[in-house]
Amino acid sequence: MRLATENIQTALPRWAAVLAIGAHPDDESFGLGAVLTMFADAGTRIAMLSFTHGEASTLGGVAGDLARIRAGELAAASRVLGVERSELLAYPDGGLAEQPLEELAEHVGDQAQEVRADGLLVFDRGGITGHPDHERATEAALAAADSVGVPVLAWAIPVSVASRLNAEFGTTFVGRADSALDIVLRVNRNRQRRAIAQHRSQSTANPVLRRRLELLGNREWLRWLRHDAARAHPYSAHPHLHGN
Repeated sequence: MRLATENIQTALPRWAAVLAIGAHPDDESFGLGAVLTMFADAGTRIAMLSFTHGEASTLGGVAGDLARIRAGELAAASRVLGVERSELLAYPDGGLAEQPLEELAEHVGDQAQEVRADGLLVFDRGGITGHPDHERATEAALAAADSVGVPVLAWAIPVSVASRLNAEFGTTFVGRADSALDIVLRVNRNRQRRAIAQHRSQSTANPVLRRRLELLGNREWLRWLRHDAARAHPYSAHPHLHGN
């Protein structure tokens, strides 16, 4: 078994372009925001694909057509994070797991080829929160990666953080042991927090999100779901990559 600190990398892969995959508007900010910020600061071109408009959300900080509102929130947050291209599909929120995997994977593959992505950034297996939509989005990315031949890097959280959240809120977060994690990053969350603030409908009353960010502090963890040669040529250690 790998020791907790053995072979843990502290830098992102050297990708010219990355395609991030989410199930809902806000996944790019609430989950992937700090990592996307680091990619953007390193000069990586970022594209985002979200499968649903998040219209079935149980949160509601604003009144009106939630699907339309959340599309606008995604566009605003993407600008903050430095996302150059954001594609928002209209699969049913809460029903993504019932959609044909081949069809979903085709969307991912088409986008990956169009933006010439060197890799995909996704939620970890289990969807981090246990949400079936998150799980399905990652499954689609993995299926596409097998056909187009790109690596898949997953945002993950340590099991200690998942356990605390589940104990405090009765949630279903899925965490990973240190030995299952491949990269640990020191991050600056300033832009991520600004992007989160764009999602007013989801962030105004969200104590679980606030607590998760508190527990993670200035660290994010990643693991390879499909890596191939992706471990080669990591970014060199520049101060702006590590944040503060």
